Amino acid sequence: MSYPPIFAYSITVPQSAIDDYGHVNNVIYLQWMQDAAIRHPESVPEYKLPENRGWFAREHRIEYIAPAYLGDEIEVRTWISEYKRIRVIRKYEFFRKADSKVITKGETLWIFVELTTGKPITIPLEIQALFPIQPDQTDSVTSVS
Repeated sequence: MSYPPIFAYSITVPQSAIDDYGHVNNVIYLQWMQDAAIRHPESVPEYKLPENRGWFAREHRIEYIAPAYLGDEIEVRTWISEYKRIRVIRKYEFFRKADSKVITKGETLWIFVELTTGKPITIPLEIQALFPIQPDQTDSVTSVS
């Protein structure tokens, strides 16, 4: 089965995400990026990690464009923008639904590893086939509430 390359879902900003400045704390976006990276594969029934295999985050990059506030409804979008032999770049965008403004962008460099040794290994083609590359964000989105 073929799945759209962009996965999306919505969140409502909770009180626990708000910092002393009255907006979403910067570190919360990192948590939301990790949550999206987990939810995307969970939305694909055929996705099964081989035994003793997993993903380690090597690097995160976040660009804060505009603040989000308590009660804002945010659409989180994520997709794979590049595969290399042992690594993948996953990108993220956070849209405030009230004004359709991109408020934050990010990306994570994930490394595929053998969990018993921690050593990088080649990403199986079967996994790559389930998550097609989307170099630039488009409207080809799968939304989950």
